[in-house]
Amino acid sequence: MEALERSKEHVLGLFRIVVGLLFACHGAATLFGVLGGPHGAGPDFAAWPGWWAAVIQLAGGALVLCGLGTRVAAVLCSGSMAYAYFDVHQSHAAFPIENGGEPAAMFCWSFLLIAALGPGRWALASLLPHRRRPAAGPGGSPWSRNTPTSA
Repeated sequence: MEALERSKEHVLGLFRIVVGLLFACHGAATLFGVLGGPHGAGPDFAAWPGWWAAVIQLAGGALVLCGLGTRVAAVLCSGSMAYAYFDVHQSHAAFPIENGGEPAAMFCWSFLLIAALGPGRWALASLLPHRRRPAAGPGGSPWSRNTPTSA
């Protein structure tokens, strides 16, 4: 069990990298016609929701893959897949296996897990200098001012 606990951050990092890469590949396929091209007709420039979904897939997947802004990007990616599932797939049948929504559901929950647990190992954000929070003021809140008030 100790070995499993030690490898948790590494496994999470690998999971983030693989999920981000696969998601970015979907976006690249849709936007640029590479890697087998889009499933169906490619969306027109700035067409809602297809083109914007592909941009989120490419940019969000790349950010998650690299480990930059991971939690925010993962929440955005998760939300876009929840939207895709409920807007496109849910109306056809109740369960993902019946309505073709398995990829959307899996990506949605995978990104939500990444957002909750963080990037794990090998995130580029770990190489950046960390921003420091302001010190707690007399009121106990880190956002309170240390300047005296005039009466």
